[in-house]
Amino acid sequence: MNAIITVVGGDQVGIIARVSNYLAEHKVNIADITQTVLSGNFVMMMMVSLEQSDITIDTLRTDLTEKMHNIGIEINIMSEKVFSTMHRI
Repeated sequence: MNAIITVVGGDQVGIIARVSNYLAEHKVNIADITQTVLSGNFVMMMMVSLEQSDITIDTLRTDLTEKMHNIGIEINIMSEKVFSTMHRI
């Protein structure tokens, strides 16, 4: 299963490292990534594959939400199918 991860918050050192290290620890593959800084706000979007991972999307969502909340960063994770359906015109 693929998932879309969005990360938004004040720019600071280590945001990408925290997210990508957690993903690597759980064998979640980053299939695509884009990030930018807009007026001091860090914005990142990732497509990840959970095919080889040792966690569920619900665990991924819970863990990363808590981990990023601690540093003032908002993170959202949803199934690629749900994301695609929501953004279809």
